[in-house]
Amino acid sequence: MKKTFKANNIACGSCSNLIKGSLEEEFGEIIINLNTEPKEVTVEIKDETQEVKFKDEMKELGFEIIEE
Repeated sequence: MKKTFKANNIACGSCSNLIKGSLEEEFGEIIINLNTEPKEVTVEIKDETQEVKFKDEMKELGFEIIEE
């Protein structure tokens, strides 16, 4: 199921590229909407375990998920 999360600290294309480069291999295609505030990140999530892992890895990169 595709889920969209709102995340802190995503400012530009470089942030978007960092997220995609770091996480797409594990989570598949990641779509980042830079036209919203806060920015929205859409990704295919299989289960709750994967969702927790995605949120943790986003936080480690400096982009905390603040809202679903």
